[in-house]
Amino acid sequence: MTHGDMPARSHDARTAALELLDRRSDQATICPSEVARAIASKAGADPTRQAWRAVMPVVHAAIDQMMDDGLIELSWKGNNMPSRSGPYRIGRAHRED
Repeated sequence: MTHGDMPARSHDARTAALELLDRRSDQATICPSEVARAIASKAGADPTRQAWRAVMPVVHAAIDQMMDDGLIELSWKGNNMPSRSGPYRIGRAHRED
């Protein structure tokens, strides 16, 4: 399977991101490339290739929507980010009640 043959949807990225976060501690973050790699792996892409890179636009779009929905927070080097810009890490949204 080539990366051009791998259809990825926003739902796939959303599901993969939430599954990865569920496996980590509450304060842990994940890299968007981890989400893309998880999608590529489930699609049967060759893990020795960089097919996950083709999935990154879908991952970014899903992350933007998840931010809008209040499901996640973004950060870089420990600083919260109001929106996706440049490199970023994905973490659970921590709401103050």
